[in-house]
Amino acid sequence: MTTVMRRAAHWHRPLMLFVSAMAVLAVVSAVGVFADSRVLTGAPIWLKPLKFSVSFVLYGTTLAWMLSLLPRRSRIAEWAGTVIVAMGVVEMVVIVGQVLRGTTSHFNGTTPLNGALFELMGAAIMVLFTAHLVIGIVVLRQPIADRAAKYAVGLGLGLTLLGMAVAIPMVLPTQEPGIEGISGAHSVGVPDGGPGLPLVGWSTTGGDLRIGHFVGMHALQALPILAILLSRFLGRRLDERTQARLLLVAGGAYGALTLLLTWQALRGQPLLRPDALTLTAAAALVVATVAAAGVVVARRRHPQLALAA
Repeated sequence: MTTVMRRAAHWHRPLMLFVSAMAVLAVVSAVGVFADSRVLTGAPIWLKPLKFSVSFVLYGTTLAWMLSLLPRRSRIAEWAGTVIVAMGVVEMVVIVGQVLRGTTSHFNGTTPLNGALFELMGAAIMVLFTAHLVIGIVVLRQPIADRAAKYAVGLGLGLTLLGMAVAIPMVLPTQEPGIEGISGAHSVGVPDGGPGLPLVGWSTTGGDLRIGHFVGMHALQALPILAILLSRFLGRRLDERTQARLLLVAGGAYGALTLLLTWQALRGQPLLRPDALTLTAAAALVVATVAAAGVVVARRRHPQLALAA
């Protein structure tokens, strides 16, 4: 554990400093959830800074680790990482500042100041998206020896972009709830702030666009973890090429799941109350994923199948 911490200290310095600051903010926000009795849109007012700070801890740590895997130092990728830190700081300053003011940070145009702050957040996210894309391109262009690791990192970065993109419907005109000064919503078919799942707050009475956004964003951790598990527990049974192909299958399934969850939300369905069409689509995804993984493993065991195909 100590060795890992020492290595992490030498990863991308701005990202790791940002991660440290977000870890401290997460603790402060957790205290605020219990110590501050104020409620905003149906949740403790400090819950949003808590969730965002924890998310940035995971995102920043994973991104710094991925940059450390590059066989050659890339100044472009390092600068892109620093830009991400700057945009993350902007995002969190606005979120925490609005909490201190006792108002919402997202979709809030009730005053010129609130509207300007929300627009600033939107601009920061667009710059962060672009910087993340730059890092993804750099990673794909670098020759990482371990093919499975390269696929895991590349797919994780790409699917995280998808996770960011599926949040766009939150600010489209179709998501305007008809409340003066409010220019978007997380929920579909019901007002924001209604009954929700514990901690995450995802709506239990309507669709919630945060679900697909959450799943897509955490591909950055899920795919590398899968690669590590495949190497550790099946490394002797599955060669590197087979592991890489399984990661491609998993990445495709993960992306499809992100889109499926977003589609379900856009149709106004709570996560735990899918209709028959959603269940059918989910079942088809499971069957297709299992079948594709089976073909990959079968080709490893019987090379002639690959020749016949």
